Amino acid sequence: MTEVQLDLDPALSRRFAAPADNASVTRTVAALEGNGITVLRAPNSAEAKRLVLDLIPAGSQVHQGASQSLETSGITDEIERSGRYEPVRPQVFSLDRALQADEIRRLSASPDVMLGSVHAVTETGSLVAASVSGSQLGPYVSGAGKVILVVGTQKIVPDLEDALRRIDEYVFPLEDARAQAAYGVHSGVNKVLIVNREWTPDRITVVLCDQALGF
Repeated sequence: MTEVQLDLDPALSRRFAAPADNASVTRTVAALEGNGITVLRAPNSAEAKRLVLDLIPAGSQVHQGASQSLETSGITDEIERSGRYEPVRPQVFSLDRALQADEIRRLSASPDVMLGSVHAVTETGSLVAASVSGSQLGPYVSGAGKVILVVGTQKIVPDLEDALRRIDEYVFPLEDARAQAAYGVHSGVNKVLIVNREWTPDRITVVLCDQALGF
């Protein structure tokens, strides 16, 4: 994982980087569950990892997008190295992007389980994710059989207006710096997904971690 050093307005960090208080988390959990999204709560990243792995049957085909939350919690390592699962990401990385683009697209589109995170969660029960390419958003929306999102409570905001502000003013500068350091390219808020409600029961699970994870 690439360390990101960036001078941000301290007011933004105070607003968007501190874990939410218990009252805010309680409101958010109730709203998400009212919108058909299952919520589990973890006090730290180790417990978040345990909860996530308990949700995934051995042998499942598991995919994920780039996620600081999954990396720092050790979930990525467990999925890709334990031998208990069929990880999609190493298969994708082994293919030629120019010559096998269609195969990559099909392989990534509909895994048994899609892991990831979002960039904001509202107290009104919406999930908001931004992406430079959108590759993880299709599985989030409907392609994956199950979606498990690991989210630090610092990502909780009052409403959608604050969610979009969090992405534009706080998350994007950090992700852009990380992308330049890791890949030599800029990031971008090119596609934004808002999930207001999940239609299929038990399809989306959010593991809310009281420890700050990711951006």
